[in-house]
Amino acid sequence: MKSLYRATLAALSLFVLGSCEKYVDIKTQGQLVPGTMENYRYLLNSTTNWESAPAISDMASDDLEILDGSAQQQSLANNDYYGYYKRAYQWDDVIYPIENQYYKDDNWTRMYHSIAYANTVIAEVPNASDGTAQEKAALIAEAKIHRASAYLMLVNTYAKPYNQGSASTDLGVPLVLEPTTEQSLERGTVQRAYETILADIEAALPALPTTQEYATLPSKASAYGLLARTYLYMNRYTEAATAADQALAINSQLIDLTSIAELTATSYPQRFFNPEILLSKVPVNGISAYTPTAFRLSADLEALFNDSDQRYNLFTVPGDIISSWDVYEGRYYYLDYIMDEGRNVGPTVPEMLLIKAEAEARNNQPAAAMTLVNQLRASRILPSGQVNLTASSANDALLKVVQERRREFMFRMLRWWDMRRLKDDPLFQKTYTRTVGGQTFTLAPNSNRYVFRIPQYEINLSPEIEQNP
Repeated sequence: MKSLYRATLAALSLFVLGSCEKYVDIKTQGQLVPGTMENYRYLLNSTTNWESAPAISDMASDDLEILDGSAQQQSLANNDYYGYYKRAYQWDDVIYPIENQYYKDDNWTRMYHSIAYANTVIAEVPNASDGTAQEKAALIAEAKIHRASAYLMLVNTYAKPYNQGSASTDLGVPLVLEPTTEQSLERGTVQRAYETILADIEAALPALPTTQEYATLPSKASAYGLLARTYLYMNRYTEAATAADQALAINSQLIDLTSIAELTATSYPQRFFNPEILLSKVPVNGISAYTPTAFRLSADLEALFNDSDQRYNLFTVPGDIISSWDVYEGRYYYLDYIMDEGRNVGPTVPEMLLIKAEAEARNNQPAAAMTLVNQLRASRILPSGQVNLTASSANDALLKVVQERRREFMFRMLRWWDMRRLKDDPLFQKTYTRTVGGQTFTLAPNSNRYVFRIPQYEINLSPEIEQNP
């Protein structure tokens, strides 16, 4: 990773000095002065530097089901480029084998790229030749939110789920907090990673604007949303609910899906302007339109929907729309293809409502939990369906909240994270099985395969990085 980080820093130097192609595209060369605030503003506006999120989480989750023997399965079996897709789906020990032609893990690489960009802004903006202290603090705050988001995604991909009893000894991820290649890349602990994430968010909050024009730019609403998500995955439900409330106090907008007859690029807002998105993040490797990589809904996910749920009606399609081949039966996720843009996996208004609902259920307040769930469902379920749900107990409410999370966040990264954090809870504990090419793969609650192994390529570059078991 030292080599990767060094290359990223070199590219950043070119950007800040005004000689990289993207920089020239934004303004005619020579119109900007190196080291000025405008350089860093342009860097923060370059969405491709900041939006990256893991894609392999969706491939490992139980949202997805590939029928064994289908054209989709056979196409993946014979496609080396998409080998990572099949291996993640099978929960293989190694997703990016070093002997493979495609041995680099874009999930890891792109998030550390974002961290490198963030570190440059945080370190260099204080020495910018212009700008007020307040303006500088605002840019640094944006970079810290992006860095916190990247580390939250990294630790929930390449480290064990947070457990208060073992977080101080469980291996985390390398914490690169300075724009230098001379620091140690030894893995800290999960506890240290979460402490770093929380510290960045708390430090950023005072200087952030309340809202931003585009969902790609961090704001106070983004920060509170990210804080709520972080506390949820630390099992600190009361604090998660408090942060969710703070986010909702700024933005509680929901898109009324029941008023949309057909999903088109004009009937549904583009990601940058989507009022529900608190901070836009997009899985790497583009849109899931090519049939081998299309996301086919698993049988148990599809069973959670009915024809009154607009998330099902608008965001999924029959297989014959994915492919003219009859073998593409079932239902496929299609939102990102229709919108011609990556699907958001960053914090949203619906996520805040469901975080609050989960906290209420865990606090033995099932009615309050269902009120929040139903607030969301009112904008999702047609009047012909059952809009309002009820719960007979706190456990029943918790089950219904988690089911609603599955419906709302299908193929949005969070299902895999939820499987990880809930795997030891008797209410949700389950052993998963998949059959690929006639071979059965199993994911038990105590399996190490809930943690993706760090790509061997990165360990070869930086041998001090300890591999996951």
